[in-house]
Amino acid sequence: MTGKQAYSYTILRYVHDVVSGEALNVGVVVHMSASQEVRMRTNKTIGRLRGAFPDLDRRAFVSAMEAVDRSFRTVAGRLTTEFRLDGISDARSLALAVLPADDSALQWSSAGAGFTDDPARTFEELYERYVARYAAGTVNRRTDEEIWRPVRDGLAKRGIDAPFGSKTVAGAHDRIEFGRALKNGRWHAYEPLSMDLADADRIKDKARRWRGHLAAVAEGTSEQVDLHFLLGRPQNAMLNDAYETAKAILQHAPFAKEVVDEDNVDDLVASIEQEYRDRPS
Repeated sequence: MTGKQAYSYTILRYVHDVVSGEALNVGVVVHMSASQEVRMRTNKTIGRLRGAFPDLDRRAFVSAMEAVDRSFRTVAGRLTTEFRLDGISDARSLALAVLPADDSALQWSSAGAGFTDDPARTFEELYERYVARYAAGTVNRRTDEEIWRPVRDGLAKRGIDAPFGSKTVAGAHDRIEFGRALKNGRWHAYEPLSMDLADADRIKDKARRWRGHLAAVAEGTSEQVDLHFLLGRPQNAMLNDAYETAKAILQHAPFAKEVVDEDNVDDLVASIEQEYRDRPS
């Protein structure tokens, strides 16, 4: 690592809806641990935010972002002058000194870290990766229904009119309804999940929410359901690691019999056809 410096970074996210997790990245902070050098940039472009969130309060958003910028310049200035501030050890702790964690719409991501021999270039690369690439406009993300479409079309081409119905599974404390279920001796449920999301956190969070919900339902139920997940990949290849993590999370979820990549949709179609043809007459 000769000639390289350790750095950390955190992403500023605008969380429009805490419950659904709908969010967009709007800034990045990079902190060099040895030199205490700090770089920060935000993007206040309203167009892309309005495209994603039509009910966005423009004035409130811009005001909040400007307040973050002002506070950051103050804290970063003190860090440069005093060299060290108590409690500041990485980009996230610095960011939290500017904007503490609360229930507001602006939130910091967990800290990332690495080594670089060119801090300026690394900062630009991080900004491009997490913020700028989405600034030109709203990216068309695929929905769960769009991930399911090749299955529907594949079954139609095979002349299979599978009688999918809903199946509710109730546990001691929670319940879940599977919208595409087929019974052949036992229940099989099929859930398409689009992981074509804007960032790694949202991809993993979607998998965590599903696993957590299934775990809650599994407590106190005697129902037997084979759950088949069909996953759609993110368009951004840089999010493939997060996609693989999400897939691993789901593979260990209660009821999960298999997690199928959309590249293998033909195998899933063939499996559904077999289940359909094997049903008792």
